[in-house]
Amino acid sequence: MAVRIRLKRMGRRHRPFFRICAMDARVPRDGRAIEELGYYDPTVRDVDARAVLKADRIDYWLDKGAKPTEKVDVLIKKYGTNGTHRDQQKAALERLKTLKPKAPPPMFVPKPKKQAPAAADGAAPGEAAPGEAAPGEAAPERESAQTTGGSAGGEAGGE
Repeated sequence: MAVRIRLKRMGRRHRPFFRICAMDARVPRDGRAIEELGYYDPTVRDVDARAVLKADRIDYWLDKGAKPTEKVDVLIKKYGTNGTHRDQQKAALERLKTLKPKAPPPMFVPKPKKQAPAAADGAAPGEAAPGEAAPGEAAPERESAQTTGGSAGGEAGGE
């Protein structure tokens, strides 16, 4: 089986992210990987922090005869075991760790309205409870059906 060390595309449209994988040469680009050996994120602003490799595992696969693709070969030469940019990469990764992500803007939360202290029965001081008369007012009296002119007939005028 011919093993290649190549990039496997992840992420979404217009936001690429790649995993560096040891794969069989016959499988598709995004197919099943034998082992994941690192990642490459081209959207990171600091160039030296874009790639992170497991150098010992890459050396293992290279010793077994795996062939890297052109882009992975460049990454191995820069950030591999004897890479030319190892010190810059370590410094760039430390800078990324120390950067604090921006705090999201505070969410709008409406303040609860202040209410006047409620009366003992739960009604506002100037209002009467439903079914009760306000202080100083007489309670409304119910009118009977006879006084409203009903046809039950207690009054004259219906005969």
